[in-house]
Amino acid sequence: MYTDKVMDHFLNPRNAVPMEEPDAMGRAGDPACGDALIFFLRVEDGTIRQASYLVFGCCASIATASMTSVLVQGKTLEEALAVTEEDVLVALDGLPPGKVHCSNLGVEALRSAIRDYRKGHDGKVETT
Repeated sequence: MYTDKVMDHFLNPRNAVPMEEPDAMGRAGDPACGDALIFFLRVEDGTIRQASYLVFGCCASIATASMTSVLVQGKTLEEALAVTEEDVLVALDGLPPGKVHCSNLGVEALRSAIRDYRKGHDGKVETT
């Protein structure tokens, strides 16, 4: 039912830890299935240096949150905003049709975190 990549990210989730003092935090949830996701970012010079998350959900939600965190680390905020649900699905080699909606959570929470970052920084890029 699930691809090897989905099972790998489900059984060995990457970056599944709360982040102390994140630069930004975003949330997403799917009331229909009960899944919830909090996404954390640490940003330096306009680039995502660290992404982590906490997720409550099914195998697909966990795998898509994990893959989203992997895909965006090292990207600029603009590059991360360009990551789509389809990108996550492709990176995981797909999801069963009834679970495709789970790929929305990671990207939705990521975008929420980027909005949070920009709101707190007035759209300015912090330099170190």
